[in-house]
Amino acid sequence: MSAPLTVGDVPGVRVGHWHDLERATGCTVVIPPAGTVGAVEVLGGGASTRELELLRPSSPIVGPSAVLLTGGSALGLGAADGVVRWCASAGLGHAAGAGRTVVPIVPAAVILDLFVGSSDAFPGPEEGLLACEAAREGAHERGSVGAGAGATVGKILGHEGWCKGGVGAAGLRTADGVTVAALAVVNAFGDVIDASGDVLAGAFEPGVGFVGAARRLIDDPPADPRFDVPQHTTLVCVVTDADLGSVDASLVARMSHTGAARAVSPTATPVDGDVTFALATGARPANPLRCGVAAAEVTAEAIRDAVRQASSVGAVPTAADRAGA
Repeated sequence: MSAPLTVGDVPGVRVGHWHDLERATGCTVVIPPAGTVGAVEVLGGGASTRELELLRPSSPIVGPSAVLLTGGSALGLGAADGVVRWCASAGLGHAAGAGRTVVPIVPAAVILDLFVGSSDAFPGPEEGLLACEAAREGAHERGSVGAGAGATVGKILGHEGWCKGGVGAAGLRTADGVTVAALAVVNAFGDVIDASGDVLAGAFEPGVGFVGAARRLIDDPPADPRFDVPQHTTLVCVVTDADLGSVDASLVARMSHTGAARAVSPTATPVDGDVTFALATGARPANPLRCGVAAAEVTAEAIRDAVRQASSVGAVPTAADRAGA
């Protein structure tokens, strides 16, 4: 099977990862070309973020200098300082003040990965800068890399039943030649499911198999105080070369969540911090509705790709490991 289109295959877009697999954490940066329009949609109840309001249609800021997806929960937001520093040195940002100082805008969102490797390990400014230095155009790494290094899925049974998550990618080209691609960091409370509704990766019980988180929650929810704490997240960055305004980009970000709902069950829960970014570089005329539909498709496939490409980290088994047990 050929490698999927990735956000790095959108002309001018660079993707970089930094990770420490021994400590099970990392970060991923997406650096679009100047003039890219950005948008964001938050559906999870426990999102930990930075500078998202600058991506709202009401903001005078056209778009971000970079987008950071990182591990380490709120502690990992400090990695954005390194991304800002790198962008400033590269001249990426918005002119501000009489001296025309360049001010980078770096929206960021995190996953909580503190329970896989070292609980005191999280990306900081230096690691964010290293991810930028590693950023390249073209196909990027997938699996247990970058912000997905310590990602896990299927947590209704706790640590004993979860599977490894990670970074996934998918993309397509529409009939009018527009590229729409998604990068997903999958650290969901729920299961990752395929197009038929079968569990690809999720909560596993020996002798039973994948238990099906949604049905289990409805019929026989386990008593667990961790369900009251937002510890889970699916982060998505959709990138297109379409020419979209900020309102249309916001609609694409919103429609992308329908793809997440196809691939994660349950999703957008109170204990998930689900966030979707949409970046439009403006290179090609496009129909926003078509872009939104395509964004939902590639989001679903990128989420599924994340668990298919994942490798075991910190003794957390992959779905393939579980199935072969």
